[in-house]
Amino acid sequence: MKRCKKGIWDNSIPGINFNENDVSNYATIQENLMRDFPKGESGEAQWEKIVSKIKSKNGRYDCLIGVSGGTDSSYLLHLAKKYNLNPLAVNLDNGWSSNIAVENIKRVTSQLNIDLETYVIDYEEIKDILRSYLRAGLPWIDNPTDQAIHSVLYKTARREKIKYILMGTDFRSEGKQPTEWTYSDSKQLKHIHNKFGEKPRKTFPLVSFPKYMYYGYLKNIKVIQPFNYIEYNKQEAQDMLIQLYNWEYYGEHHHENLFTKWVISYWMYEKFKIDKRIITYSAQVLSGKISRDRAIAIISKKPYNEETIESETEFVLKKLSISKDEFNDIWKSDNKSFLDYPSYYSFIKKAKRILLPIIKYALPTKPKIFYEMEVRK
Repeated sequence: MKRCKKGIWDNSIPGINFNENDVSNYATIQENLMRDFPKGESGEAQWEKIVSKIKSKNGRYDCLIGVSGGTDSSYLLHLAKKYNLNPLAVNLDNGWSSNIAVENIKRVTSQLNIDLETYVIDYEEIKDILRSYLRAGLPWIDNPTDQAIHSVLYKTARREKIKYILMGTDFRSEGKQPTEWTYSDSKQLKHIHNKFGEKPRKTFPLVSFPKYMYYGYLKNIKVIQPFNYIEYNKQEAQDMLIQLYNWEYYGEHHHENLFTKWVISYWMYEKFKIDKRIITYSAQVLSGKISRDRAIAIISKKPYNEETIESETEFVLKKLSISKDEFNDIWKSDNKSFLDYPSYYSFIKKAKRILLPIIKYALPTKPKIFYEMEVRK
């Protein structure tokens, strides 16, 4: 096993290579992001400019924040109020949120007097779509939830005439996951659901790639990631949330959602030999938030509880209405890649040079997938 000297990226990661100093190209991706989004006075000044633009917009709300009950989005609500912004909080309910996450959302929004809107997906639909991804044999089978979240945020922003969507993502603590591990899009979702699903898609929110460009370019709706600019320490944020709002911690990154937790900690880890923690903790090592030795020690242990994983898996199968026999057949079947199904990816990759100037007008910052493409040539 070869590991990057600057983090813990290793040769289990697709497309990784190392220079003569044993530094990986994934470290370069992370360093390029850190270069383009410096912290300190420069980052604070940039964030202050963004806040001024947000406040200049008239309307019932000046921004929209997607919330999950996790650390990042909960702290983002606190941050918005700190800067005297008036956000609308939007939560997507896909039927898998933990009770802790639901309570966290209620506590923080109510105490900050922030309006909350919850979009509830028809569970029979989301169940059928998630089941389709499972049958398709892809690693990141929770991608439909990601797509639904972004779709709901854009559609709500347009309805409320909100020009800014604030997202609690933080590349310094999360890193850039390899495209092979997580990619899917609306074109692929439709194909997979048509092939493996059993029910029609009627209410599931879905925005196509061209529609995203329409929202960003013609409707001027911008997605802002405040943690790109300001100092943010996840542990300190959790401590503050607990103290001020009686907020409760739920475990590892994304474990506030029960399906996401199972997918990351068991499905991807055991069936595909994918450990997303390698990316997460590598980013934190490079950002100085954790030592390299500590990160290696963490990933040396399995990401799930061996005593409870069987009951957790039974819960997931029951909630998805999949029999144990069918699941065993799926588990034994060949692992698939997103490249095995139609998507927009080949077009995006081929048209990267043409798309980048357009994206600069549609999006406030270059998507991380382009940082990856530039380094992984």
